[in-house]
Amino acid sequence: MLLVGCFLLIFIGFVHSYLGEKYILVRLFRRDNLPELLGSDWFTKRVLRFAWHITTLAWWGFAAILYFLTNPSTNIRAEILLTITVVFALSGVVSLLFSRGKHLSWLFFFGIASTSCFSVIYS
Repeated sequence: MLLVGCFLLIFIGFVHSYLGEKYILVRLFRRDNLPELLGSDWFTKRVLRFAWHITTLAWWGFAAILYFLTNPSTNIRAEILLTITVVFALSGVVSLLFSRGKHLSWLFFFGIASTSCFSVIYS
C-alpha cells in the first residue's frame, strides 16, 4: 500500500512542477504588478519559482521515506535521515542558485542537511 503512495508522490511531483511552470508561473510572471523586492520583480519571480519546485523535491523525499517504510531495514533511521539530508541539500542548492544567494533559506536548508547527515555519521 505504501508503494502506491510512493508512486503517487513521484507522479504528482512531476505533474506539479510541469503544469505549475507551464500554466501558473509563466502566466503569473507576465503580469506587470508583481511586488518589487530588492528593487525589481526579478527576485520575486525567482523566489516564487524555486519555492514552487522545492515543494516537488519535498514530495519526492516523502516518496523515498514511504519506500523505505515498505520493507524497513535494520537501519531505517539512517535511511530516513539520509533522505532528509538529500532533500534539504538539494533545496539549499536550488535556493542558492535561483536567488543567487539573496534568499537566505539556503543557509537553513544546508543547516538541516548537515545536522541530519551528522546524526547518521555520529550515531
